[in-house]
Amino acid sequence: MSALHEPLTVETALVTGHLDLVTVTVCLVVLAGYWWGWRRSTVPVGRGVAFSVLGVGIWVASTSSFVGAYADILFWVRALQVVLLLLVVPFGLASGMPITVLRDALGSAGTRRFDAALASRFARVLTYPAVASGLILVTPWLFYLTGWYEAVLRGTAADVTTRLLFVAVGFLYFYSRLQLDPVPRRFPQVISLVITIVETIGDGALGVVIWQGHDIAHGYYAALDRTWGPALRTDQIIGAGVLWVLGDVVGLPFLLTLMSRFTSDEKIRATEIDAELDAAAADVASSPNDHTDAAAPAPPALWWEADPGLKDRFTR
Repeated sequence: MSALHEPLTVETALVTGHLDLVTVTVCLVVLAGYWWGWRRSTVPVGRGVAFSVLGVGIWVASTSSFVGAYADILFWVRALQVVLLLLVVPFGLASGMPITVLRDALGSAGTRRFDAALASRFARVLTYPAVASGLILVTPWLFYLTGWYEAVLRGTAADVTTRLLFVAVGFLYFYSRLQLDPVPRRFPQVISLVITIVETIGDGALGVVIWQGHDIAHGYYAALDRTWGPALRTDQIIGAGVLWVLGDVVGLPFLLTLMSRFTSDEKIRATEIDAELDAAAADVASSPNDHTDAAAPAPPALWWEADPGLKDRFTR
């Protein structure tokens, strides 16, 4: 029985599968390539587990489980898939430090070419905080509020391409924000914290627009003639809540990671400042007295000595 005629319940969600050869193939290639390179890298095994489970594992589940089976039938299930592919999967992939794994596996000559590409102007612009954050903010707005959404529902090629694009955009965002891997330029983590607050507002605004706005792809969903589950309008409202609430919930680990890295960066910076002050104090203490006297500040001048006319009059 097709997913269209099978009501979505907890039981059907647990037993329903959906074969997505493209995603499974891509995930197998990515996973095999990662672990092949990991053997030559210094990345901890815990990072590899995060990459495999939180990244690749959820990537496969988001298309091969009930989520993939019902994504074209229920608005809220498609919204769940968007959150997983745009936020959860890329966060897991970036947490595995795949760029470090790739760089370590290239060898000396490949590493030099890789570093040169990473230092290029294109890479610096692409990973600039405003660019990466702008892409992940604008993408869901364009997806839901243009004809892009219905094109994905009606076309397999558009669906596959869009899902891969979501993962790519999300990975660029988390890679450039977490800065666990080598990046073209490092930015203070406080900037990431500020951007995260702005993004939270943007996600909430999209949820409100979908909740209060017009019916999205109404003709497509009405033509399905679904006789079970929530009404079309209710389905869209639930989907808006998934995008808004679940998007903020799954973003909590990212926020906690940013706060942890911010604290670590501040401790490192404080240590560097203390070392600089200690070195300066040691230089002063080891300097000869005559050098100290020569470097002593001159006594303050009288106020009238700053005026050229008065200075000439009183110093004749």
